[in-house]
Amino acid sequence: MSQVPNFDEDIFISYAHIDNEPLAEGMEGWIETLHERLQIRLEQLTGEAVSVWRDRKLQGNDIFSETLVTKLAKVAILVSILSPRYVRSEWCLKELSEFCQRAAEHGGLSVGDKSRIFKVVKTYIPLDEHPPQLQNLLGYEFYEYDPERDRAKEFIPDVTATRDLRYWERLDDLAYDIKQLIEIMKGEGAPSVAGVADSSGSSSDSAAPATGKVIYLAETTSDLSKERDLIKRELQQHGHVVLPDKELPLFGPTLKETVSEYLKRSELSIHLLGASYGIIPEEADKSLAHIQSELAEECDGRLRRIVWIPAGLEVRHEAQKSFINHFQFGLNGHKGTEVLQTPLEDLKQLIEERLRPPQTPVHTPSSNAGGAASVYLICDKEDMADIASIEGCLYDRGMDVLLPAFEGDEAQIKEYHKESLMDCDAVLVYYGRANDIWLRMKQRELQKIAGYGRTRPLLGKAIYIGGPPTPPKEHVRDREALVIKNYESFSQGLLQPFFDKVLKAKGALS
Repeated sequence: MSQVPNFDEDIFISYAHIDNEPLAEGMEGWIETLHERLQIRLEQLTGEAVSVWRDRKLQGNDIFSETLVTKLAKVAILVSILSPRYVRSEWCLKELSEFCQRAAEHGGLSVGDKSRIFKVVKTYIPLDEHPPQLQNLLGYEFYEYDPERDRAKEFIPDVTATRDLRYWERLDDLAYDIKQLIEIMKGEGAPSVAGVADSSGSSSDSAAPATGKVIYLAETTSDLSKERDLIKRELQQHGHVVLPDKELPLFGPTLKETVSEYLKRSELSIHLLGASYGIIPEEADKSLAHIQSELAEECDGRLRRIVWIPAGLEVRHEAQKSFINHFQFGLNGHKGTEVLQTPLEDLKQLIEERLRPPQTPVHTPSSNAGGAASVYLICDKEDMADIASIEGCLYDRGMDVLLPAFEGDEAQIKEYHKESLMDCDAVLVYYGRANDIWLRMKQRELQKIAGYGRTRPLLGKAIYIGGPPTPPKEHVRDREALVIKNYESFSQGLLQPFFDKVLKAKGALS
């Protein structure tokens, strides 16, 4: 019995029978395994029986019967298993066509912004060879494609100790998304059913998340597809809506229009930059990843943007080197953009912080309105000797100076750093012998300072760049902090704009 009201079956699997033929004696067929494991996983996720049906009889000279047409009209969800045989099979294409036609006659092919068709791509097929009804749908690709060799390797549903986890991750993605659609169609804690789509599967309505946020997770190159899938999976499991939710068009003008519409709906965009430059759409002169990044940048601070580059990345193409240098060397001085070149776990942590609901402040530092202004002078351990002149200058101008701590265990040092950011009136970051990633982390901390519970704005922020000179230092920009660059001996006059701003603001509080 179907979980979805007014339907006899929850899911119909449409497939070419040759794709279920075992490759070796004793093996189960690929479709048989998918059917069995998908049903089990769905029942685990929903806590109820799920009816999954497929036509098991041979489709040689059989006539496409009215019985099958009638059954398709009473199926809630279609799962199409794409393969070279599928797209050439008159029978399979007839199943797809009949489902689309019957769905259009009875409520539409979409529920909110969710299509009732799920495209499982078993074997690589160029997008332009997919049936027209499926071309704008995101697919669940059960293979890894190497564009340089023009070869795809299918994921094998092995259950031994050496099993390919990618198969099971993709299966879980499919099951989780079907589970969400079943809940929407049942009307349980999900967006209301709205928006009747045309036969292409598109919808004019865009359902909003019940509790989560709308996130634009930019399409990336194949070398980072695994990382993107992982981020997408975790976002969805936390109740967020992830865009794009359909295949992006590869025609330049249409692509830009489509991505811009997605970005208008989004609160955060995430961009993963890999070793390859990637596909350049028709009538475009930049890659798909590059275009998405530029369109997010054009939102001019309305949209927060996170750009992630894997630690130790070896870039393969000159165009990609130029694109990544735009971020690595600080040319990303756009409000609301954060750049990381770190392990993936750091990216996941930052995303979690950015999506965390605002918390009630747990710490209310004293404004110390009538006292001396306090400045937290941040530097790397290697630069402690070089900040002595700056520390003395701050003290001579009547300011109290907080210095970073380096002794003690890691937890104590982090807690002291956090408390210093909460209690100070202003922050001065000294960037000398540390690497550029160190500076970016400090800039990031200043951007998220309110998340620590700070209730009043900093009176001043500055970055003092000292020697030795390096290429990244030449490109440091910050829209919110004064940037001072001096590779020579220290001069008090360089800090005068910082003094003026902090002391003036402090005087206004007195």
